[in-house]
Amino acid sequence: MAEPDETVIWLRPERAATGRPAERSRAEITSAALDLADREGLDAVSMRRVAALLGTGAASLYRYIATRDDLLDLMTDATGAEYELPRPSGDWHADLLAVAHQTRRIMRRHPWLPALVVTRPALGPHAVDVLDRFLEILADHPAPAARKLEAFALLNAMTAMFVQNELATATASAARHRTAYLRHVAAAGTHPRVAAALTTPPPDTAGADPFDSAIGRVLNGLLG
Repeated sequence: MAEPDETVIWLRPERAATGRPAERSRAEITSAALDLADREGLDAVSMRRVAALLGTGAASLYRYIATRDDLLDLMTDATGAEYELPRPSGDWHADLLAVAHQTRRIMRRHPWLPALVVTRPALGPHAVDVLDRFLEILADHPAPAARKLEAFALLNAMTAMFVQNELATATASAARHRTAYLRHVAAAGTHPRVAAALTTPPPDTAGADPFDSAIGRVLNGLLG
């Protein structure tokens, strides 16, 4: 039997086998880090700050977590506990879109999360639970397993990028700022195809959520 890869936080013991009895748990440390990131952003999360919130010294946290990267992985995975996934309905497309909507809500609750999902995806116990339900939804789908796994990864990544864009344009002034140069280009007439794309009215979707349309096209392209 292969030895576990101890570079993975979930394959290491909760704490060192020697030394004083445990005073904290990984769950407590992760919860404190989540609260800090939600309030102040990911840059605020350090071993020192988290230790201070727990009323201890940073050195003591290293008995449980080897690096800040370990802490980030624990934080990312912990958000997977927030899913409430129903059993498959038989309509895989609708079920996966519902999963994507839950992912979107969780990412909006934790604005630091999309960047980690894109740059440092982590598959710990909670994420594996979500993946297992994802694969259960697709159990009768004829696509090969590799494509189903690809769909899971791409769905998470696309949702993360969608939420990042939503958060970046959350105010009307921010949205205007992001499109100011494109409006200038369209008015100048130097890039007619760009101008045409910007001035072509979108299809009549009667107020439909653009997230549904974008994710639906991805699902249809990968699994349809």
